Amino acid sequence: MADLSESIDITCSPTQVYGMVSDLPRMGEWSPENRGARWFGRPAGPAVGAKFVGVNRFKWLVWPTNGRVTEADPGRAFSFEVVAGPVPVAFWEYRIAPTPDGCTVTESWTDRRPNWMIKPMNRIFGAPRETLNTRGIQVTLAKLKQAAEHSTV
Repeated sequence: MADLSESIDITCSPTQVYGMVSDLPRMGEWSPENRGARWFGRPAGPAVGAKFVGVNRFKWLVWPTNGRVTEADPGRAFSFEVVAGPVPVAFWEYRIAPTPDGCTVTESWTDRRPNWMIKPMNRIFGAPRETLNTRGIQVTLAKLKQAAEHSTV
């Protein structure tokens, strides 16, 4: 079960929204922390098993992330896991449900960090990850909505 989950209604097709949330190189356009990602290896793109390196930034901190796509169901769901070396860090998921006017997008985060990692990271970031990610998810969904509804594609 996810530790955090937020939803937003977007007036555009589930397929269009899926194309946005699964385009990890563009994620930095709506995420306040992520600056985008680069696919590596095969498959190179949003497919189950695809690997990527992301770059995140919070205030003065910049760090890479390694991830792997765990679900890629166009128009419905996109998810990936994030690791730091061999250590599981997080699981991110986007669920897209059709509505009469477009779709509802739900972004969820599951904390997979081991207990020994939580307190030091809270000190480094100045707040619990849950607090930062709650705000981050809200901002991401709002920017995603704005970009999707004003897209000319």
